[in-house]
Amino acid sequence: MTANVSDPASDATPATAPDSGADALDRSRTVAVVGTGTMGQGIAQVALVAGHPVRLYDSAPGRAEEAVAALAARLDRLVQKGRMDAAGRDAAVARLHAARELTELADAALVVEAIVEQLPVKQRLFAELEKIVGDDTLLATNTSSLSVTAIAGGLRLPGRFVGLHFFNPAPLLPLVEVVSGFATDDSAATRAYETAKSWGKTPVRCADTPGFIVNRIARPFYAEALRVYEEGAADPATIDAALRESGGFRMGPFELTDLIGQDVNESVTRSVWDSFFQDPKFTPSLAQRRLVESARLGRKSGHGWFPYGEGVTAPEPHTAPPAEPPASVTVQGDLYQARALVGLFEESGIAVERADDAVPGYPGWIELPSGTRLFLADGTAADDAEMPVVHIDLALDFATCERIVLAPAATVEDAALKEAIGLFQAAGKKVSVVRDIPGMIVARTVAMLADFAFDAATRAVADADDIDTAMRLGVNYPRGPLAWAGELGAGWVLETLSNLHEEYPTGRYAPSQALRRRVAAEQAAADRRDRDADTAGRRDLDTAGEEALA
Repeated sequence: MTANVSDPASDATPATAPDSGADALDRSRTVAVVGTGTMGQGIAQVALVAGHPVRLYDSAPGRAEEAVAALAARLDRLVQKGRMDAAGRDAAVARLHAARELTELADAALVVEAIVEQLPVKQRLFAELEKIVGDDTLLATNTSSLSVTAIAGGLRLPGRFVGLHFFNPAPLLPLVEVVSGFATDDSAATRAYETAKSWGKTPVRCADTPGFIVNRIARPFYAEALRVYEEGAADPATIDAALRESGGFRMGPFELTDLIGQDVNESVTRSVWDSFFQDPKFTPSLAQRRLVESARLGRKSGHGWFPYGEGVTAPEPHTAPPAEPPASVTVQGDLYQARALVGLFEESGIAVERADDAVPGYPGWIELPSGTRLFLADGTAADDAEMPVVHIDLALDFATCERIVLAPAATVEDAALKEAIGLFQAAGKKVSVVRDIPGMIVARTVAMLADFAFDAATRAVADADDIDTAMRLGVNYPRGPLAWAGELGAGWVLETLSNLHEEYPTGRYAPSQALRRRVAAEQAAADRRDRDADTAGRRDLDTAGEEALA
C-alpha cells in the first residue's frame, strides 16, 4: 500500500477520460477486477468511468454484489457534486456487473488483480485465470511490494503479465506505475501504459525492482525521521513540522504513517529491506516495530504516533518563545540556497554587514554579535566545530518557508541561541530548536532521497523524468528528488552524505556510485568550461596585442 496524502474519502474522478491511444484497450472491451476492497473498487471505478464494461469478482460470496452497489453509490455522489451527469451515471451502472464465478471473466481484455499481498495466493489466482481467459488477455497485478516476475513465474504466457500499481485512492491520485517483469513483453507494457493514459492517469514505466519507484525511493522519508526520533533529537510533532513547514512536504512522516497504517508501512519497509538482502540503507525502525507490536497502528486503531478520536488534541511541535533579535549580523561568503534570508533580515530592520570574501573550500555563514556562527546543515554535527556553531536545517524555499529549524552545539551559550532565534523570528519565521544531530532533519532526508533517485536511474529502474513524476504525483513531494538535487547541486548531496557516512560508518549513508559518477562528470564538465574560457581569453589577448602592434 502506498501513501495517500489526499482526502481518503474523496470520490473525485474525471467524468470523461481522454481519447484512447493507438495501443490502448478499446473502450468496448471488458475490464475485470479481482478483489473488491478499497483498491479493487477504486480501479473498477476508474475503468468504468473511462467507458469500459467492468466485471467485479471476489472469492468471498456476496462481496462482488456489495461492491457493485457501493460503486453505484459513489457515482451517485459524483452526480450530486456535479462531476458527472445523470445519463453518464446510468450508462456506467449499466456496464457494471458482479461475477459470481471466475469463469465469467473469460471475455475480459484486461484482468487487474487487487487481492491480499501474499505471493502464493496471487500465483494460484493467475494460474486459474490463464486457463479461463484468451491468450491475448492482458493480466495485471496491483501489488505494491511483491515481485511481478515471481507472480508471473509459473504462467504459460508470462509475457502478457504486467504490474499496474495504482495509488490510493485510485479514482483521485493520477499516478500508475507500469511495471515490467523479467519476462514481460514490451508490447504488453506499452498496452498497459497507453490504457492507463487513456483513463486519464499519468503512467510511468519501471522495472520490477523491490518497491518499484515510489516505495523504493520514498524509504528515507520515513526512515530518517524515525532515526532522528530514535536518537532523541526531536519529538514526532516537531519532526513532522520541520519536514512540512520547512521542507515543503504535504504531510510529515509520522502523521502520514498514522494515515497509511503503521503495520502497512512497516510491512512495506521490511519487505523492501529483505528484498535488498538487508542492505543497511533500508533498515527498518525498532521504534516503529514496537508501535506495531503495541497495536498502535494509527488512525484506524485510534492511536499511532499521535492519538485520534473525538475531543483529542494533536500534539504541538516545539516552537521557541519570542526572543529579541540582534541589532546586526555579518554575512560571510555565499549562503547558497539560503541567500534569500539576507533580504528578509534587512527588511525586518536588522543591519547586515556583507563580507563577501568567501573562504575557499569553506561554506558561508551568518555571524551573530556574540561571535556565534550559523551554518547551513551539511551532514556534520555542530559539536564537531572548533567554535560555537548553530546549524540551520535545509528549507525548500528560505524566502517563503514557515519554519526554521536550528541545532546548537553544546558550546553555544543561551544568550547566543536566543539571538539566533530572535533573528529568524524577526524575519517572520517560527523557530524550532532540536538537539544537535548530523544532517539535522530536512537536509539528511533530501540528500538520501536524491541519492536513492540517482541510484535508481542509473540501475534503469526508471528514467529520470519518470522518477521525479512518480515522486511528485505518487506521494505529493514538493519537488522531484532529481530536480531538487539539480537545484542544490549534486556536489552538495555528495558532501552531505559523505559527512553523514563519516559520522555513522555503517554503510547507511555511503554515497552511491551513481552519485559519485554524477559529481565527477559535473566537475569534469566545469573544468572543460574553465579551460575553454581560459583559452578564449588568451586568444582575445593575443588578437588585441597583434592589433596594437599593427
